[in-house]
Amino acid sequence: MLERLKQRWNIRSNFQVTIILIVFAITGSATVYLKKMIFDLIGITPETHFGIKAPVYIIVILTVYNVLLLIVGLLFGQLRFFWEFEKRFFSRLLFRKKQTSVEKVNT
Repeated sequence: MLERLKQRWNIRSNFQVTIILIVFAITGSATVYLKKMIFDLIGITPETHFGIKAPVYIIVILTVYNVLLLIVGLLFGQLRFFWEFEKRFFSRLLFRKKQTSVEKVNT
């Protein structure tokens, strides 16, 4: 499993894979904790209409998770990896065309 992650993420060491997985775990846990605090702060409750709660949930989760991912990645010395990870994530989210290596050289 670690070998597949190393290949997919283009990294060499098992230690770096372990650090990256720890960063993902901390970020996910912290996001859940902060989401509750933010929802309490802005008054979103279980009784809030789904049509309001769902878009707020998506915006809060995406924002908090992605900011925390960069912060925690920085603290663990993996900012470069997570910056590239975020760029790929948002390019997929925004449906941008992936550049080929030839296009990269020509730009």
